[in-house]
Amino acid sequence: MNRDRAQFLLLNIGHFLDHLFTLIFATVAALALIREWGVGYGDLLAYATPGFFAFGLFSLPAGWLADKWSREGMMCVFFVGVGLAAIATGFAQTPLQIGVGLFVIGMFAAIYHPVGLAIVTAKWKNTGMRIAVNGVWGNLGVASAALLTGYFIDHGGWRAAFVVPGVLAVGVGIAYLLLRWPELRAGTATGRTAAATDAPLPADYKALLLRISAIVFVTAAISSIIFQSTTFALPKIFDERMQGIAAALAQWLKVAGLSAHADVATMVGAFAFIVFAVASMAQLVVGSMLDRFGPAPVFMTVAAMQVVFFALMPGLHDGLALAVALGFMLGAFGQIPINDYMIGKMASGELRARVYGARYVVSFTALAAALPLIAFVYDHWGFDTLFRILAVAAAVILVAVALLPRKLPMPAAVGA
Repeated sequence: MNRDRAQFLLLNIGHFLDHLFTLIFATVAALALIREWGVGYGDLLAYATPGFFAFGLFSLPAGWLADKWSREGMMCVFFVGVGLAAIATGFAQTPLQIGVGLFVIGMFAAIYHPVGLAIVTAKWKNTGMRIAVNGVWGNLGVASAALLTGYFIDHGGWRAAFVVPGVLAVGVGIAYLLLRWPELRAGTATGRTAAATDAPLPADYKALLLRISAIVFVTAAISSIIFQSTTFALPKIFDERMQGIAAALAQWLKVAGLSAHADVATMVGAFAFIVFAVASMAQLVVGSMLDRFGPAPVFMTVAAMQVVFFALMPGLHDGLALAVALGFMLGAFGQIPINDYMIGKMASGELRARVYGARYVVSFTALAAALPLIAFVYDHWGFDTLFRILAVAAAVILVAVALLPRKLPMPAAVGA
């Protein structure tokens, strides 16, 4: 494996770990701490909210530091910092302590998106497919959070779900440092390019750029609410709505002698993993379509899928709930690379990490706001109302995307 392939692999592992760390607590809260600490699900979500705000707010300074100092150096900080923070969180004894740990995890996790995506879009061609492959790794991290945490809850406790990935992240950080050490030592790591001297843009182009930027940031915010609501709540949704099929499958595995330790929590985590893993493959299709057709028609198709499947979900249980959940998760995952593709094509190279940082401040602030939304809606009306709200949100995205031009303008001044 050459150094470029090794770097892309480590960047992909970083995306996997980034999303894994941000969602471990979702399953821990739903399946372990409710019982172990005697705290309600809605109350536990309050301790996770500051961490998700940190995940968003620290994206902008992370992008600024990467552009001013070194993108490669910031990636090393990400791996080691998030790993050590996760290990420390695994030793929390109270909800407040775990809330502080999640906040620090969020601070370091905020580094990945503005910095990792800036490296991917600046260094390699076939941008849509590269972002899609990288996105699949991130979504497998989302999927594995439920699977691995469910497994650890049944076989050793929830603390290991933080500690073991934390040790792995530190190890990957050391590997990334060794791989990129020649560039870091020579001071040639990406992120310190010369300032551009672009001519003033025409007024009509500025207007078009402003319209596209507004659509990108609005849809990014709403998409983040949808993505967070589905990925964070899915373990709890499945815990409520798939007890029958989970218990039956666990019993069948024990009777068949295939697993002596197949418990309901593991089965719930496994169902969530299957849905997340299969749905994440939608990004590969979307990435290919972005390179061929541009963002507008692809985005409209993905948004329409979500409207349909969210509208179908209320009242469903077991097999039907699993099938429809797969449908709306295909849409939720499929939309992820689209905004990043548009930014990668339109933002100038020397500012790219900062633009991604601004995008993720918007996205992850909205993402953090989804947690109080989930808690409030769940406590007052249950998940059926949440699905109807998400159907309306997806419809708003569909309307906004209809205003996009069919193909993005990419003059040399902004497309470098």
